[in-house]
Amino acid sequence: MGAGVVTVHAVVVGSGIAGLTVALHAIEHGCRVTLVTKDVLEHANTRYAQGGIAGVMFDDDRVEDHIRDTLVAGAGLSDEAAVRVLAEEGPARIRELVDLGVAFDRGDDGAFVKGLEAAHSYPRILHSGGDATGTAIEKALVARLRASDVRVIEHAFLVDLVVRGGRVRGIELLVGEHPDASPAVAGRRETIESDAVVLATGGAGELYAHTTNPSVATGDGIAAALRAGADVRELEFYQFHPTIIGTGDAFLVSEAVRGEGATLIDERGRRFAFDAHPDGELAPRDVVARAIAHRMELQDGRPVFLDATHLYSEDAAERAAFLARRFPTIDAAVRARGLDWAREPIPVTPAAHYLMGGVTTDLDGRTTLPGLYAVGEVARTGVHGANRLASNSLLEGAVFGARAGDAIAIDAADGIWRAPARLSAVAPVSVAPDPNAPAFSRGALQELLWEDAGLVRDEEGLRHAASVLAAWRAAARAPGSEAGFEDENLLVVAERLVAAARARRESVGAHFRRDVPSASAPAAASALTSLTTGAA
Repeated sequence: MGAGVVTVHAVVVGSGIAGLTVALHAIEHGCRVTLVTKDVLEHANTRYAQGGIAGVMFDDDRVEDHIRDTLVAGAGLSDEAAVRVLAEEGPARIRELVDLGVAFDRGDDGAFVKGLEAAHSYPRILHSGGDATGTAIEKALVARLRASDVRVIEHAFLVDLVVRGGRVRGIELLVGEHPDASPAVAGRRETIESDAVVLATGGAGELYAHTTNPSVATGDGIAAALRAGADVRELEFYQFHPTIIGTGDAFLVSEAVRGEGATLIDERGRRFAFDAHPDGELAPRDVVARAIAHRMELQDGRPVFLDATHLYSEDAAERAAFLARRFPTIDAAVRARGLDWAREPIPVTPAAHYLMGGVTTDLDGRTTLPGLYAVGEVARTGVHGANRLASNSLLEGAVFGARAGDAIAIDAADGIWRAPARLSAVAPVSVAPDPNAPAFSRGALQELLWEDAGLVRDEEGLRHAASVLAAWRAAARAPGSEAGFEDENLLVVAERLVAAARARRESVGAHFRRDVPSASAPAAASALTSLTTGAA
């Protein structure tokens, strides 16, 4: 299909790796693209990604091994077809990023530097700037986008999808309200008509009191999709990153640090991760995060420690130079908090990190609502299953973003706006509102989800959360500001997340229920240990 044939207008909501990739691929097919973002163009979750991007880029690695590692981490609930697409098409997308100017780290011989992260059987992780991979990718994609004829609207908040005639026809925005203004500048409502809409709005980390996500991650795309009638699945699978610096504002310490050999120790200096899994610190994230949380319970809530004092050299000065060179962003954050991780272990705790579920899509980003596509963290592609494999998120954004950009052009060319079949969805079970519910605030919501629907859950806590959410949802509110709309979106997503967590009466992957004996978990989850240790 030659350029100029397609005259479709696509609106992309979000400016991370997924949204930018969709936009760039769509314009290659002659699509007219408008990209809207709720902050400035460069402010997306992608820029915070430290760990890197996984892909089979070395002769002694195999696509089948990447597929296997992803399936194992997903605890048997990943869609194998989606995982195969990810692993097989990933190398081409990484080479595309290189062509766009992303300078992945290379050794003296000019070859890519290999990085190992948890649950990978091979060191296939590429980094840029040590621990600034997401920033490097974001900058390169934004530069290419700014050189194109894509229309960009910044400070544009997605209020809702426009649905007519059974399919999506555009979006309604709140434009121009600057969150940093004091007092906030009132925004204007604007409707943009389009042939296709792509949700690339990221996750919902603001649901939780402790999160690695920026403040823009308020579940806006998921909530809009739910209101429009699109299928949303598996919101119960929320990944908690194990290692966030335990002092000051939340700051993630990449899994790559543990990949280099850093260990987790308790207050007494004992390594405890092997109590939970034979791979210790390099077990799947959900396992490591729960092991840390359990150890913190035994320590009356005090953090555990990440110990990098044995890395690289016995000389502390040489070790400090290595850490600053290998992990410059993390090193700066550690030292800004008055810590010296070359000489002493640093406190770490878990925090909400990544939503594996989301808006249901096919392998080309199509949702169950014709004309609506979803890519990146907002989407449930089936790749991650119950637990995302480290450094697969950037790869997913690139691979499925490219496929969605291509699919929009194909759908427009033949005039058929395809949509996958609808699947059974978990709707909130009717519960009585809690008459003693506290007054609603975002902080109260975040504490509720952290306590009752966080790393470890049970029916009592989930039922309590559902009743409090029901009380908050029953209260009349008429949001007129961006913050007000965000709060409503968080409530919608929280209600569905809790409902999904109550419905899944098993412990699997990131969804762990203390009231369900481990023996009742699916066979795939119990097979995880044997697979990762090579017994199967």
